[in-house]
Amino acid sequence: MLLNSFAFALFLPTVFLLYWLIPPHRLRVQNAFLLLVSYLFYGWWDWRFLSLLFLSSLLDFVVGLGLQRTDHPTGRKALLACSLLGNLGMLGFFKYYNFFVDSFVRLLHGFGLEASPSTLNIILPAGISFYPFQTLSYGLDVYRRHMPATTDPIAFFAFVSFFSQLVAGPIERAIDLVPQFTRVRTFDWDRARDGMRQILWGLFKKMAIADNLGRSVDAIYRHYADLDGIELGLGTVYFAFQIYGDFSGYSDVAIGSARLFGFELTRNFINPYFSRDIAEFWRRWHITLSTWFRDYLYLPPGGNRTGRARWLRNILVTFTVSGLWHGANWNFIVWGFLHGLYYIPLIFTRCRRRHGGAVAAGRVLPTLREGLQIATTLGMVLVAWIFFGPRPWTRPYASCVTCVPTPGWSILSRKAEPSMLLCS
Repeated sequence: MLLNSFAFALFLPTVFLLYWLIPPHRLRVQNAFLLLVSYLFYGWWDWRFLSLLFLSSLLDFVVGLGLQRTDHPTGRKALLACSLLGNLGMLGFFKYYNFFVDSFVRLLHGFGLEASPSTLNIILPAGISFYPFQTLSYGLDVYRRHMPATTDPIAFFAFVSFFSQLVAGPIERAIDLVPQFTRVRTFDWDRARDGMRQILWGLFKKMAIADNLGRSVDAIYRHYADLDGIELGLGTVYFAFQIYGDFSGYSDVAIGSARLFGFELTRNFINPYFSRDIAEFWRRWHITLSTWFRDYLYLPPGGNRTGRARWLRNILVTFTVSGLWHGANWNFIVWGFLHGLYYIPLIFTRCRRRHGGAVAAGRVLPTLREGLQIATTLGMVLVAWIFFGPRPWTRPYASCVTCVPTPGWSILSRKAEPSMLLCS
């Protein structure tokens, strides 16, 4: 079920009314109701993939209980390994299996060796890039003793499957969201009003801005061979604002919807195209994803508290993996690696933390220097979007993770015809 669909327009108010008919002190009943409607929401597309959501939830719930009950280092590592292998294995199979097989076969062909690829007609389940990361964060935080394991299966399963942010984020940490499922929630008119405003603003960005720009981007990139550089550049600018409207629009609808039910989700975008350098851009763009990779991929091998060579390695690996997370294709990997290269000069100039506040704070307009910095950063981001954006000449394996299957789409099938990697 899409957050901007007619079905969701009926689903949300119905669930809202039934949810608040449950007395606040009946917390487990509220959570059980949210769990039920969240599974209904997810199964609306294809009920068969509910098994993946259930297994991911069950795995980390059991792992969390095991981690809570043992202090033996080997046992704790084994439990964490089960969580990592289960969640990453599921993600790797459904999203990356065909990509890696074909890449390996092409590599062999480059050395003059023949191989027959064994690929499958794999459907990419909605939300497969999001909920495994949420359950992984739970297992990792319990393993690090940053939070206790929850003993309430209903609250935990509801946390993993919460319909508001299940298929398009934000990627919520267990340490932030699980406690909200374990405390009493009461209806608040002001919070509900703010939630409705954010839903409407998100729908405006998605439907009025992103979808309309998407038609122009589609037209430009479908005829890229017949257009000049200026028109293709304009298509890249359109795509930059289209993908921002898609990502941030869905996040706003998710955050606003959650607020209607008494939950606070993490803000995911803060005016990223007004950033003054790449480091600031990544503190403003898809914030929950950036901080997830920072805390669970960049910092564990040392982050910046190591030698400069390893520091650079950690940065490039983190950005490259984040690119691969967005889609199973080499253009996403190049996009991520390029952002890593953008980041490196800030290390040598010690400027990666220079811009932490708002642009033009206390002023109507930014200074000339700030304007030049914003323009330069935006130009770098636009160049990178060329690799990320629609590429009709490539064979897609999986779409941009914000894309959700809609009627007429075929890119989720391995045997699909080449089609636009556009969020719709």
